[in-house]
Amino acid sequence: MSEYIFKLPDLGEGTVESEIGEWFIKVGEFVEEETVVGTMMTDKAAVELASPISGTVVKLAGEPGDVIAVGAALVVFETDGEATVVATEESSDELVSEPEPAIEPEVTLAPAPDDSDVEDLPARVITSPAIRRRAKEASIDLSLVPGTGAGGRIQRKDFDNYLKSQATGAPVVRSTAPSTAVKEIKIIGLRRIIAERMTKAQQEIPHFAYIEEIDITELEALRKHLNKAKSDPSERLTILPFLGLALMRALKEFPQCNSTYNKDRNVLLQHEAVHLGVATQTPDGLKVPVVKHAELKDIDGLAAEIRRVTQAARDNSAKKSELTGGTITITSLGKLGGIASTPVINLPDVGIIGVNRAAERPMVFNGQIAVRLMMNLSSSFDHRFVDGYDAAAMIQRIKEMLEHPATIFLP
Repeated sequence: MSEYIFKLPDLGEGTVESEIGEWFIKVGEFVEEETVVGTMMTDKAAVELASPISGTVVKLAGEPGDVIAVGAALVVFETDGEATVVATEESSDELVSEPEPAIEPEVTLAPAPDDSDVEDLPARVITSPAIRRRAKEASIDLSLVPGTGAGGRIQRKDFDNYLKSQATGAPVVRSTAPSTAVKEIKIIGLRRIIAERMTKAQQEIPHFAYIEEIDITELEALRKHLNKAKSDPSERLTILPFLGLALMRALKEFPQCNSTYNKDRNVLLQHEAVHLGVATQTPDGLKVPVVKHAELKDIDGLAAEIRRVTQAARDNSAKKSELTGGTITITSLGKLGGIASTPVINLPDVGIIGVNRAAERPMVFNGQIAVRLMMNLSSSFDHRFVDGYDAAAMIQRIKEMLEHPATIFLP
């Protein structure tokens, strides 16, 4: 018997360390070669790692949430062969075997709502990429599997129990008794990064909130008219590209709002290009993919690029460059948008504009009571660099264009 040390490989994009996301193995368990042993968290996704050999697990590097350096021992196996380690640049003087490359994450993600057209979505299934893959291979609907983890997360034992019940015909046991259990949940991975960024944004930025009501009756009529000509339902226009075009026109008059703050140099960078961040809810948490040079796109081009980058964020195919470099952000919760909100600015931007739910309401229009489609824009600005007057004036300019949508397209 001998010892085999599986070291954390380089996960790419300059990663020097990674956080343990989840273990699928335990000490004392025999593991076959190419079995997924667990996930490591990067800024983008949970990356599955497979065992390069067959052997018995002797030691694991730590618990979920612990940070491991690239090249450090991740799993120690007991094998029948000679003692070896997975070689890295840091360990080239040790016994060598070929390193096992990281398996690219395979994630099935449910899209998040992004405007008032989106239908109500079913509850999101929370589980690991490995279980999603097993479910796909076995043609199992994960929404039918009872999860016992935090927030209903489907754990490995839950999936195994469901498979056993399917094979034996035994009923799936669902707990109905009230529980008094309290489970500690480590804040790890993307959720930890989100928590840190949100805390930093609130601590460092004096947010100035401005909310305005907008009559989008004419805009909605134009949107539906343009969508009639689109044979592919996936190419239909939402509210967001109209807001994006109006925002870009307004930024020409209020360029101070299209800026980023470099804290280290204490410099405000005012950009001519508009790199539009689109806050996107994913099963992994909130991400902000960026439409680069949005000012060069027409309505269909902007809509297509918004769809592309948000889908890439949801399925973890977005490149790092597509998740950074924004100059101003828009956000929407669709039907969950509520009446108003106070969006948190995405560092290092100085502004964010949020779309709230649209609803028909009786309004005074041309001196008479009429039913109009109304929607609020909820915006936040960094009061250190954007004066309240300028922020309000820019939102009023956007309001004017959205209420008279033809003006969005004028030269």
